Amino acid sequence: MDRITKARRSWNMSRIRSKDTEPERIVRSMLHKMGYRFRLHRKDLPGCPDVVLPRHKTVIFVHGCYWHRHTDCRFAYTPKSRVDFWIRKFSENVERDCRHKEALNQLGWRIGIIWECETADKSLLARRIKSIFRRTTTS
Repeated sequence: MDRITKARRSWNMSRIRSKDTEPERIVRSMLHKMGYRFRLHRKDLPGCPDVVLPRHKTVIFVHGCYWHRHTDCRFAYTPKSRVDFWIRKFSENVERDCRHKEALNQLGWRIGIIWECETADKSLLARRIKSIFRRTTTS
């Protein structure tokens, strides 16, 4: 049983953003401080990546741990009600992410994923961003 009313749940869900989320803004700020210049949400690319760095032919997705199922993350829990619905919803999200990554690979783009939980620690985030560019420049 849900602990909040249907109206409150609806209100909560309406506040969930798909673009310009707090984790996204944190990643963009860190990228900018590190000297990277980028474009946002290019609709002409599969999956409309959150951050596009054309000079490096690299895209970065900032994934929410809950919606994109970050493995072993405490934020990637499954709700107790309507379990079948949520399992199907989450698996469709993950499958769609895989399709977008494959399509971007086919177009020659390199892909970095930064998870929402990685944005809380600034030093971890900086290391994560550096690892994306180390990986992309050597391959």
